Amino acid sequence: IELLSDREFEVFRSIGQGKSTREIAELLHLSGKTIEVHRAKIKEKLKLKTATDLVRYAVRWAETEGKN
Repeated sequence: IELLSDREFEVFRSIGQGKSTREIAELLHLSGKTIEVHRAKIKEKLKLKTATDLVRYAVRWAETEGKN
């Protein structure tokens, strides 16, 4: 997680909260394409293969962070 830029982290956290690409784009005032680029970079940095892997990882992270 430390490898992510501030913006990538915002996107990652939003994914973990169950937000869609469109919702994240609206929340951060960015285009859907930009969010998709962030998602791809996050997957690359975290060595995740699929979008499902990314969502699963982000949700698990959000659940553990919420308990701290």
